[in-house]
Order: sequence, then C-alpha cells, then structure tokens
Amino acid sequence: MYYIQEADKLNFFINKFNIIKLQGNKILLPIKSEEKNKIEIGDKKEIKQTKKEIILAKKIDKIIKKANSNKIVLSKEIKKHGILINKLYSSNFDIIDGKWLLKMMLPEIVEKIIQNQKMKSNETTLYILANDTTDSTIENIKILVEKYKNIYIITKHIEKFKKIEEQILDQTGAIITVMNNKKKSLLKAKIIINIDFPNELINQYNINQESIILDLYGETKIKKKSFTGKIIKDYEIELKNNKEYYSIDEKLYDKKDLYEATFYKQQTFRNVRERIKKDKVVIKKCE
Repeated sequence: MYYIQEADKLNFFINKFNIIKLQGNKILLPIKSEEKNKIEIGDKKEIKQTKKEIILAKKIDKIIKKANSNKIVLSKEIKKHGILINKLYSSNFDIIDGKWLLKMMLPEIVEKIIQNQKMKSNETTLYILANDTTDSTIENIKILVEKYKNIYIITKHIEKFKKIEEQILDQTGAIITVMNNKKKSLLKAKIIINIDFPNELINQYNINQESIILDLYGETKIKKKSFTGKIIKDYEIELKNNKEYYSIDEKLYDKKDLYEATFYKQQTFRNVRERIKKDKVVIKKCE
C-alpha cells in the first residue's frame, strides 16, 4: 500500500522535471497546493498544470505496478487535484476513500445525524433506499430496527425485502415496512438513507423538500429546485483506542481513510463491527 501526498518543499529542478520522491511507502509529489494554484490565473497556466498532473499520474502508475501493489491512500491536498485523481481511478487502483467504512459504520453516522438535528431516536422514522440485499445492508437494518421507531424500505425488489422483513420479524419481533410508491413513499421522510439508488432513480420519487439524505451511493443530487434539505456525503472519525493505526501523519490525511486502509475488506460484517467497537471509533462529524 502507498500513501500519496504533496512534497514539503519544492525547488525549481524538482518542480520543472516532475521528480517524484519515495520515502518508504510514501509517494511525495512535486505539486502545488490548491491555494497556490489559484494564484496562477490564465489558460496557459491551467494547461501546464493539466499536463503536469497527467505526467505525475503516469509515473505513479509505473511505481505502484512495479511494486505489485494496488491499494493507495490520498492526502487531503492530493484529493483536490481532480485531473490527477481521475487518471489514478482509470488505472483501476483501489483508492481508499472511506466509502466502504461508511457502510460498516452506518448506525453510528445515522445516530450522529439524529443528534445534530436534536431528534429522539425512539421517535424517529428512517427511510432506506435499497435494491440489493447485501450482507451489510441486511445487518445494518437489523441494527437500526432495534433503535428507531419505524423503518421503511423503499425498493424495486419488493419480494426480496419481504423475505428480509419476515426474517427480522421472526428473529427480533421488530416490524419494518417494505414499499415502492414513487408518489407517496418519501413525501413525509425526514431522514433518508440512500444505499444503492442511482441519481436517475431517486429523482423519480416525490421527496420531502426538507429531507436529510445520507448518501452511501455517492452520486445523489436532487434536481427539484424546491429541495431545501441536505445531502450528507462525507464524514470523519476519531479513534479512542489503537491510535497506532495513524503512523502516517494524520494531519495530512483523513482519519477515516487511514483507518479503512487497515481492513481486509473480504471479512464478515460482524467481524468488522466487532473491531470498530473494540477500537472505540466515533463519528466526529458528518457533512
């Protein structure tokens, strides 16, 4: 695994010839911060910067593939360079971005949202948009149903989730409601969890214009101009135990990325949850 960040210092030679520096498993890029780039106004400067990011992406590709590696973590600054990021994604690297961990920590993030809204869990109804019955989706529903007043599952695959509904009722006695009425299902929804609805699909539903949408899918954008709610796409964590995971400078990186990078993603949902509990991971913010 490699950690990619901006170099601390740049001299003319390193900057001009796009020299990448390696420090163990760190890749230091001769790239200016976003704030410095804003100073460089003009088409020629932008074209020059575009070419630079393309060159750096090619060099990173060679380094990582030569090392027979695939997983990379990007610093906060490097994440701001869109051209470079797009080129890295096109190389099919496993770029750690916290999205996998978000699914594992869904109950904690929902709780943080409820706290921020000064709502009470036992009086809150959740609306979950899901079409695939993945292990994480099912297990998250089982956790959420124990804490919140009502759980509604909005899905195109009614029969699949009807089986889950029956399973949860038999195991816990808790009731969830499965439906798919595009005109009415989300009209009263205050908290919506979008697990896997693409943007085109979610915009086919009439949505409460003041809804808070937790977007696990990553592409949600409500097209109706009357929508005044909030779409939450990002979050950050704190660890109370096992801070040695942050041997990399955590000031330069998002903690959620550093923590996610330590997981073997093929392990079971239950094992992941047990470790999260052991490490005492808490949600610092969600936005």
